[in-house]
Amino acid sequence: MTNKLSTALSTIVLLAFAGCASTPEPTPEPPKPAPAPRPAAPTPPAPKAEKVTTASTVNFDFDRYAIRPDARSKLDDLVGKLRNVNLEVIIAVGHADRIGSDAYNMKLSVRRADSVKAYLVGKGIAASRIYAEGKGKRQPVKECKGSGKTKELVACLEPNRRVETEAVGSAAK
Repeated sequence: MTNKLSTALSTIVLLAFAGCASTPEPTPEPPKPAPAPRPAAPTPPAPKAEKVTTASTVNFDFDRYAIRPDARSKLDDLVGKLRNVNLEVIIAVGHADRIGSDAYNMKLSVRRADSVKAYLVGKGIAASRIYAEGKGKRQPVKECKGSGKTKELVACLEPNRRVETEAVGSAAK
């Protein structure tokens, strides 16, 4: 009986071990993957400087380079438009009508451009940012009939006695 008991006990022990061996121990669940990082908010691109160009044309009296009151208000408007602009350059180009010699009209057109430059400098714009040049009577914007220096011809040619200014810069942010 002892022998049977011993055999039975051995069988139980073997079955117990066999059961243990056949039933794998539960493996722990694999760790959950870390949550995907949130996509970073897109960084806005650096603002591109927006190019700004503004222009103004002022007229002059016959044989004069003094700035008229109506021209002052136009130039003041130009300066106002440039307040929020990182200014690169202002180009002032002077012109004359066809009455008079080429040499005289060239000098007069330069004086007109220089008077506009001086006015703008007086309004706080750096002289180094203003380029002034004269074109004389080579680029008329209006053709008129007649010759000599009649009142009608002088009045008709007024649009040719001008300084055209163009300011270039970028918008300040």
